[in-house]
Amino acid sequence: MTIQPNEHPILIAGGGIGGFAAALALAQTGRAVQVIEQSDELGEVGAGIQLGPNVFRMFKVLGITEAINDVAVFPDALVMMDALSGEQITRIPLNTELFQKHFSYPYGVIYRPDLHQVLIDACEEQPLVTHSLGQKIVRYAEHDSGVEVHLESGESLNGAALIGADGLWSTIRGQMREDGPPTVSGHIAYRAVLPAGEVPATSLNNSVVLWAGPKTHLVHYPLHRGDIYNLVSVFHSDRYEEGWNVFGDTGELNRKFQDQNSAVHAMLDKIEDWRMWVLCDREPAKNWSCGRVTLLGDAAHPMLQYLAQGACMATEDAVCLSSKVDQYGDDLDMAFRAYQADRYLRTGRVQLTARFYGDIYHAGGVTAELRAMMLGGRSAEQAYQGMKWLYDGVDEAGCQIL
Repeated sequence: MTIQPNEHPILIAGGGIGGFAAALALAQTGRAVQVIEQSDELGEVGAGIQLGPNVFRMFKVLGITEAINDVAVFPDALVMMDALSGEQITRIPLNTELFQKHFSYPYGVIYRPDLHQVLIDACEEQPLVTHSLGQKIVRYAEHDSGVEVHLESGESLNGAALIGADGLWSTIRGQMREDGPPTVSGHIAYRAVLPAGEVPATSLNNSVVLWAGPKTHLVHYPLHRGDIYNLVSVFHSDRYEEGWNVFGDTGELNRKFQDQNSAVHAMLDKIEDWRMWVLCDREPAKNWSCGRVTLLGDAAHPMLQYLAQGACMATEDAVCLSSKVDQYGDDLDMAFRAYQADRYLRTGRVQLTARFYGDIYHAGGVTAELRAMMLGGRSAEQAYQGMKWLYDGVDEAGCQIL
């Protein structure tokens, strides 16, 4: 498809991972795109992201596999430990010959700013992609030939369509669906990064390790070519503050983890300043498009982090959306409806499964014993079969494989 010089671009609200993935995917089909970011500079909060084989399939479509591989880490295993006893509950080998036989693509982990930068760099090589900073969208209006967005500055921009990739507290969703704020889970995550040289020897390994405790868990793994370690500690709390960049209360953290294994405390004690975010999601929705306006990523289907799929689902969304736009041409209304029809069951399943995994991770008492019994007896083959719907459940057009 060749865009005509006088056509308006597709506007994307939000310059995060989902927004730039969508911009890149759409540009590769010949669509002009403008990313509108409310911050004065492009950047992502420093935290880790796990990358399942499903998103590596999307990276191949987007043409960024080599750049991702250059900055990602490819762990040897997913390991769950009992945070009270210090015993291993289960270990799932990753990136082995058997793993590759099942999924064709690897499992990786990456520093969020590194993934963001790879997408920005790829978009900067696309003449059809532009971006503007320091522009906050306050509302939009759809008309016969496109969409007009109104900015906080009083200015307005016109586009052929609008994609809301503006995250959990999406302005675009708020106007479209009027369904109120996201659901507060009662779980809080504290995140930090630690130089690899400061990691205790007992935790210095090339695995994604999760210490599961009653109403808590700690996860850690290497990032950025192994130079740093990502730490995320999660616990139940009724504290609520919006945003990703709030400082955590170390005293509260220590109280929640006080009875846990010495290996857990050896990691927690290394961090003086934690960044906090309150974990929220929403009930799965079937409709997140209206005319020439649609949603993507957390704006469409925010999910708890327990399946480590937020960025992966947003990237799948981007590829699927672009394939539908390419298929339906100028009928963007139809393209957006086809996109959501292909995505809502898959993303809804991830949303609900993530909630369930949170219960499994945070089990105590008899439930924790049953968890150890069920997970500890699985072979690698059985574990991979349980993962197949997620990691092998989407094609190269970002569409669900039923």
